[in-house]
Amino acid sequence: MKKIIVKLDKRSYPIYIGTNIISDKNLLKNINSKNIALVTNKKVQSLHLSKIKNNIFKKNKIILSDGEKYKNQESVSKIYNYLLKNKFSRDSVLVALGGGVIGDITGYAAATYQRGIDFIQIPTTLLSMVDSSVGGKTGINHALGKNMIGSFHQPKAVIIDVNILKTLPKRQFNAGMAEVIKYGIIKDRAFFNWIAQNHIKIKSQDPNSIIKVIKKSCEIKANIVSLDEKEVNIRVLLNLGHTFGHAIENNLGYGKWLHGEAIACGFLIASAVAIQNKTLKISEYEQIKNLLKLFNLPTKLPKNININKLFKTMMLDKKVKNNEILYILPKNIGNAYITSKINKNIILKALKDHA
Repeated sequence: MKKIIVKLDKRSYPIYIGTNIISDKNLLKNINSKNIALVTNKKVQSLHLSKIKNNIFKKNKIILSDGEKYKNQESVSKIYNYLLKNKFSRDSVLVALGGGVIGDITGYAAATYQRGIDFIQIPTTLLSMVDSSVGGKTGINHALGKNMIGSFHQPKAVIIDVNILKTLPKRQFNAGMAEVIKYGIIKDRAFFNWIAQNHIKIKSQDPNSIIKVIKKSCEIKANIVSLDEKEVNIRVLLNLGHTFGHAIENNLGYGKWLHGEAIACGFLIASAVAIQNKTLKISEYEQIKNLLKLFNLPTKLPKNININKLFKTMMLDKKVKNNEILYILPKNIGNAYITSKINKNIILKALKDHA
């Protein structure tokens, strides 16, 4: 079992990565609370709950609906209702067993119930393993924007069991690889190249390759989060492709494209913007595009999407300041930068070129 520490002083916590580790009865034996509730959905419950041998997770269960469209206040209220009816106190613990939707909802409920209780992440998708379960971003969607309501609330631990991925559909797995590729683009060219060279092993879920994918991704994110927990500066780089991607999800309807699919298309468009901004070579844009194709990720916008409406949605992004969008763009593979000085016509051209 591998262990990574997210270093945040008193809020530091471990990320455990291994095979069959959720079956270890002693993994979280030090949890002191008597009130522990598991939050999951029906699909994940049927696939994975029986693997958890520690009975402390099974006494109280909150089952939510499955899907991005349920990442809303109603789902959070369902958690509140359960906790209140069962007299859960401030020393209670929530355990999120699921993908990014379950993790974000559970984390937000934990952040706000009685002004903050502890929670633990057990991610069940590749995307949540390498991204959303780490870093303490929690929240829900609003009709006008994705992740617009939320809180920074760090988990007490993240438990990643790579065997869980064996039940993950290929489309979901590939969507998770979008976030993995993102890490290579913003911080580690050697990792990006390694992904390209080992894409067959990764897609076949060779255990050593999968552990390296997850460990390296978590190390990059943990390091960035340790330097900038509240996204004041360097952590913004983790949003490569997200301004475009979130707008795609919003305009298309949450759940039509998977989050990773929208982000992949988003950072390819960001790469096209960087070419126009004279900071990225066309050859590197092509490398990014080709790697996305190897994992069947979209390189074009959804058909019939309205470009002008898409841009208006981007103006609702959290990274808009003084009516200017903060863009994250690749300078080269392994190095990204933040800028707000991009002409609207450059953005519209990049969008149209990918329509």
